[in-house]
Amino acid sequence: MDNAEDLKRPVQLPADCSIGAIRGVYEMVRDAFRRESRVEIDCSGVDKADVTSVQLLLSTAKTATLEGRPLVLTALSPSLRTTFERAGLPDETMGGQSVSQQNNPQHSDGT
Repeated sequence: MDNAEDLKRPVQLPADCSIGAIRGVYEMVRDAFRRESRVEIDCSGVDKADVTSVQLLLSTAKTATLEGRPLVLTALSPSLRTTFERAGLPDETMGGQSVSQQNNPQHSDGT
């Protein structure tokens, strides 16, 4: 079993986060989400990303928001940053901030 220090390390996304590799990325993120109350995802090593990467990270952020848990993405690689921009998401939406608070589009009246 991993020691407590190992469990607190950020999830390091692999170089390939495209549709061909997204199942493994999903499992990595899911496992971290299950064992930690606060999840930090290091995106610095991502060389290959597409809309599936965006979908996975947005879905993870939405789940964190619904559960009231912090989720932080750090060090977005140029490739992943470009993928978010092409998907129509502003740079601030995901880059190095707590996305569980950033990514909730609802207004205070619930709309």
